[in-house]
Amino acid sequence: MASKPPFAQGAQVEHGKYGLGSVLSCNDDYIVIKFDDHGEKKFVTSIVVPALKKSDRQPPAEKRRASRKKAAPAASGGAA
Repeated sequence: MASKPPFAQGAQVEHGKYGLGSVLSCNDDYIVIKFDDHGEKKFVTSIVVPALKKSDRQPPAEKRRASRKKAAPAASGGAA
């Protein structure tokens, strides 16, 4: 019988070392958290959950990846 995971997907948490983050997935074995400043980290649930605090912040808006810079058009035609 599976127990209810300690944190639901999308829950906002705070970790002592990595700061604020959003839970991506959580089960009895592992929890994956996407931290604002440190990217995704995977932890053993039984070890990290006691160190996590629930946060009442709103989930951050997904940052869009910077669009590719358009290359400047090559100057055509030669100088006389």
